[in-house]
Amino acid sequence: MELTPGVEKTIKPIDRRSVHRICSGQVVLNLCTAVKELVENSLDAGATNVEVKLKDYGADLIEVSDNGCGVEEDNFAGLTLKHYTSKIQDFSDLINVETFGFRGEALSSLCALSNVSIVTCHKSANIGTRLAFDHSGNITRRVPFSRPQGTTVSVQQLFLTLPVRHKEFQRNIKKEFTKMVQILQAYCIICTGVRINCTNQVGQGKKQAVVSTSGSSTLKENIGAIFGHKQVQTLIPFVQLPPSEEVCEEYGLNVSALPTKLYTIAGFVSQCNHGDGRSTTDRQFFFINQRPCDPGKVSKVVNEIYHMYNRHQYPFIVLNIRAESGCVDINVTPDKRQILLQEEKLLLAILKTSLMAMFGTDVNKLAVNQKLTDVEGNLKSFLQNEGEASPSETSTRPFSPNRDETSTIIARLKESVSRGKTFALRETERAQPKHRPTTSQGIFQMLAGFSASPRKKILLNEGSEDGSEVDSRNSPLAGRKLEKPNEDTDSGLGSVSAESDGGLSTPETAVHFRAESAGDSSKEKSSVSSGEIQSSECGSSGVFLPSEPNQNEEGGFSRQAASSPKAKRFKISQPLSPKAHFSAMTPEQDSDAQPLYDVPVKMEKRTVPLAVSWSSLTGRIQRQIKRQETEGEMLKFRKFRAKISPGENKTAEDELRKEIRKEMFANMEIVGQFNLGFIIAKLKSDLFIVDQHATDEKYNFEMLQEHTVLQGQKLIKPQNLNLTAVSESILMDNLEIFQKNGFDFVVDENAPVTQRVKLISLPTSKNWTFGPQDVEELIFMLSDSPGIMCRPSRVRQMFASRACRKSVMIGTALTASEMKKLISHMGEIEHPWNCPHGRPTIRHLANLDLITQL
Repeated sequence: MELTPGVEKTIKPIDRRSVHRICSGQVVLNLCTAVKELVENSLDAGATNVEVKLKDYGADLIEVSDNGCGVEEDNFAGLTLKHYTSKIQDFSDLINVETFGFRGEALSSLCALSNVSIVTCHKSANIGTRLAFDHSGNITRRVPFSRPQGTTVSVQQLFLTLPVRHKEFQRNIKKEFTKMVQILQAYCIICTGVRINCTNQVGQGKKQAVVSTSGSSTLKENIGAIFGHKQVQTLIPFVQLPPSEEVCEEYGLNVSALPTKLYTIAGFVSQCNHGDGRSTTDRQFFFINQRPCDPGKVSKVVNEIYHMYNRHQYPFIVLNIRAESGCVDINVTPDKRQILLQEEKLLLAILKTSLMAMFGTDVNKLAVNQKLTDVEGNLKSFLQNEGEASPSETSTRPFSPNRDETSTIIARLKESVSRGKTFALRETERAQPKHRPTTSQGIFQMLAGFSASPRKKILLNEGSEDGSEVDSRNSPLAGRKLEKPNEDTDSGLGSVSAESDGGLSTPETAVHFRAESAGDSSKEKSSVSSGEIQSSECGSSGVFLPSEPNQNEEGGFSRQAASSPKAKRFKISQPLSPKAHFSAMTPEQDSDAQPLYDVPVKMEKRTVPLAVSWSSLTGRIQRQIKRQETEGEMLKFRKFRAKISPGENKTAEDELRKEIRKEMFANMEIVGQFNLGFIIAKLKSDLFIVDQHATDEKYNFEMLQEHTVLQGQKLIKPQNLNLTAVSESILMDNLEIFQKNGFDFVVDENAPVTQRVKLISLPTSKNWTFGPQDVEELIFMLSDSPGIMCRPSRVRQMFASRACRKSVMIGTALTASEMKKLISHMGEIEHPWNCPHGRPTIRHLANLDLITQL
């Protein structure tokens, strides 16, 4: 908007009342903020009993009563004025603040947004006082009122002075109520020794309990009071460990310079066994110095570590992080949920190390129960004694230890589990070489490393069986003793039998073993001398050793050892580069060999005169520049710029969603079918490629989602669900949606809260079975979108599987009418851009206006 010339706007302050209303709307944002501020005031007053009463989910009335110290009469006037507080005096006090509130904004903002009245009685007063306030926070009425010590704050018609927000607040009141309960549960957990009770009354009905604690002295008891004893059984205490060197290196921390006692973490986390976690993140509570907060990075680390051991669920977690007050900044956002920390990477490193240790120990536990024993109480034959039986013995007799052997095996199993390793891992670590072989050690050291495999073990010993030694001047094995330790004796499982061929390979070498043995391998050790390692003949590849197998004793090979019937022979082949092949082949070795390098060729240079016209060259360059500018202008008007690439799926979907409306699919012209799997369609000058299977699958999936009513299977006995009060209320308000998903319940209005609903029928469909976890997931989804039809994730998976099987497959030839039908279906569904499994359905192919003939 342009200002009229000569007219100047005067800069002047906004009136105080308008400032108050503007700022108040930024302090109290929703229902949970209002309840949080009032509960925090009660806790700061030293209350041990806090009652939260709501009418119509908080839309009509919010009332918080406590038995705290009360308000003195001298403080009545400043009780609801902006920035009046008794908790800090200046900014420096923020460093050591230990109360929940400190800015003096909550009551003042509530006065500006609603009708507020307060009843209070100080411990030194004989009788209480009832105070009424206007929207500016000034006292309008003051009368004596009888009540015990404490304070009651009543807020009626929240957001009454903001019509737009008030209407939106009432429209989403159930969603706001669910979020409020989530916040209130955090204070119920962390405030030990404080009884918090929340009730809700709808209309003229009776009060319904929402959250209730009994004032227990421990976190675990508070968790049990809110979520039930079943939830407590899945929890393990958090054990803090110092960050490991690997984790510190990952976060770029210097181990020697880290503070030792900056953070102290306590709490509980659910075990990583499947079924102990939850399908959503609705029960994750984080506290910093007992203040509920939302640390995004901490939550991300916790969930990522948990998914390493249970990738289908999320943990229930309660963590209280204690830090020095000087290292924490809580004055970041009005709701104080975002907190800044010094050395935050150190905190993340501690969490990651501790959680990996906790879950890793839990995962590696091995329970030896009756399922592993036979009728006589002995372990079954597949649990073989480690390393005690020889290969011949283990291959000829079954393993059936007596009771003493059984106890010994169980002890070894426990020892293996305590070390966090299986027998195979322990054997592998014992057999692996401690360091890589250097170039000077040669390929024979590499063979020793290959021979350490737990499946194929080969003994390398210096010298032959009769004691003859290799010449130390010429033998590449001189001075090296490659012998397998005695404890690595093969147990016979997966061993290489005689006359069997085996192979091991690396990207640069290929080493083939052929074992030839005679006699009993369990009674004598096979040895290999340097003469038993033969190089392949010069061909396409080969390893050229200093001497050949048929040389005499001076060449470094023992004929006697080579002819030993108990020896094992190796055939070694290593592909060499042309350069290495040439360096190995000297003229003395092969005078007829063709050289493998290019021979320099002398060529005579010829000079050819070229006629150049600078004027014609300048014209061509100018025309090229002009054409590029024209093409650039055309590209600016392109609607679709994303490429057909997996990395640009989101960009392509955004473009399609922006440029294509549902009715446009019916106007697309069918060009043809490509590769019996894709449809080429045209809309004006744009060509599109459509996956015929993916688009038909998405249409069938959404039809199943919308119209299928799952049939329920009656249970023999009604099942208790162990729901919280708010979850039970959400379920009762959305019974029709649960019935469409195949869940039936019996509701007893006269039963105690959290026990009013029992499950009597579960959906079943062929091989798909469902349970209470699907009910909890559906409740969580309905808490965000009450009254809207939704499906649990496992039901969606079942529908996706059915839709895939009944859709048009790749490789099916389609007529023009069939292709037109598939394209038209895309305009009838909600999200036509990808199939239920994430496969793209349509992509922009080309714009015909941009295609020019050269």
